[in-house]
Amino acid sequence: MEKEAIKSLLETIDQQVNAAILGGTEETYEELERLGYVTIDKHRVQHFATLTPEGLHYLEMLHNQE
Repeated sequence: MEKEAIKSLLETIDQQVNAAILGGTEETYEELERLGYVTIDKHRVQHFATLTPEGLHYLEMLHNQE
């Protein structure tokens, strides 16, 4: 996954506090989870992704590089 795509998704999750995972995007969010940037709540009918402290730190680092 490209840095800009990661940044865009992390910004969306950060703005929404958590993000619903829509059909067809599961692999993308699972990749972010493997990287340690989000946690996925799979205990509801609709799965949600939430930023981890590491994901927030990475997003801040990307913003500081601009």
